[in-house]
Amino acid sequence: MAGRGPAADGGTATAGGAAAGSGGRAAGGTAADGTAAADGTAAAGGAAAGGGQAPGSGQAAGGVASGSAAADRGLTDGGSEANGDAEAAVARADLVIDGIVGIGGKGGLRPDAERLVRAVRGILIAVDLPSGVDADTGEVRGSAVRADATITFGTYKPGLLIDPAHTHAGALRLIDIGLDAHLPADPDLEALQHEDVAALLPRPSAESDKYRRGVVGVVAGSARYPGAAVLAVSGALRGGAGAVRYVGPAADTVIARFPETLVHSGPPAKAGRVQSWVVGPGLGDGAAAKHSLEDVLASDVPVLVDADGLHLLPAGSDLRKREAATVLTPHAGEAAALLGVSREEVEAGRLAAVRALAERYGATVLLKGSTTLVAAEHQPVRVNPTGVGWLATAGSGDVLSGLIGSLLATGLPARDAASVGAYLHGLAARRTTAPHGAPIAAYDVSTALTDTWRDVLA
Repeated sequence: MAGRGPAADGGTATAGGAAAGSGGRAAGGTAADGTAAADGTAAAGGAAAGGGQAPGSGQAAGGVASGSAAADRGLTDGGSEANGDAEAAVARADLVIDGIVGIGGKGGLRPDAERLVRAVRGILIAVDLPSGVDADTGEVRGSAVRADATITFGTYKPGLLIDPAHTHAGALRLIDIGLDAHLPADPDLEALQHEDVAALLPRPSAESDKYRRGVVGVVAGSARYPGAAVLAVSGALRGGAGAVRYVGPAADTVIARFPETLVHSGPPAKAGRVQSWVVGPGLGDGAAAKHSLEDVLASDVPVLVDADGLHLLPAGSDLRKREAATVLTPHAGEAAALLGVSREEVEAGRLAAVRALAERYGATVLLKGSTTLVAAEHQPVRVNPTGVGWLATAGSGDVLSGLIGSLLATGLPARDAASVGAYLHGLAARRTTAPHGAPIAAYDVSTALTDTWRDVLA
């Protein structure tokens, strides 16, 4: 259920077991985005206030005040409100500690507890996880605490890393309490860090040539969406492969922007040898698009399917029959169509959705969104700890597809290529919109990838 991460020293952060990969300890780790921990910063604002028990709820609300501070706020030693107004006491507090329910709690807050939480005006710190969120899945079924910071113990809980619960946690701080020996060997969830990504990035040797470094084929774009081809190629050119081979109707547009690209009118099977394929961005839904998808899936190299390629994928396709790995990169709407459920169901239960997709289609699945998850059968799910809200812009997924396809061409396994691609993509977006946050375009992200790659290796 729970695990360590994100690790403070660059080791793989895990949820559900010991750290993997380069394996640094997670004791005292900070949030993956570098947010400062909330250890004591609010203390000067005033003493913690409890609120005692919510009348009739059976739940402790907001922690316990102590000493003279409790008396000042009208609380007795037992934690009950002397004047019968617990909400007023909570509202007066500068710092409130949320300890309403623990990691075994299910469902949202009860009405009495919800009213107390709604009364909070000061800084709110959650103990282990915000009350009302699901520790195992990240789901929020009803009302839940929105903390300014969460202090969690022993190991990160999956729900702290996955939306929608992640957005309730605020700044995250892990406190090591010596649970390592008691955690399961295989985690439920992992979050790569700089050190892990650096170890996976391809490095050419002195004898490398462009073909040994790998050639990625990109089947994208159409008369209506030529820009998708340009953006997918832009990501592919910065993903480590030695060459990019573009196949499709947007060759002139691609060459005008990237003259180093190898181009072919198609079909993909006649375009020349590649070590991976990317198919789908801006492809359309006509007969030629369907034939291109079939052609690529019939190949013996890893394939990434995105966007229109996902719409064209036959329902219930078993991609285990392919000789090489397949990566699917849906957003929530595309994932809902592939699973035959509503988009709202996917967004409310991202972890369950990405696991279901990987199992149903026999593929590595990268589910894009506010929390990007990577799942492959019989392996821990990976949560991407990078990215910003400004990344939700047209064409950013095309850049990501090209980037991951390029990493596949270098020889990275599908799960690693998808995880590293998402990590670099998110970091590039941060670099582009830093320091205060500003709108960015998809092409801005691709151009930031080279410096991002350099930063990870530094």
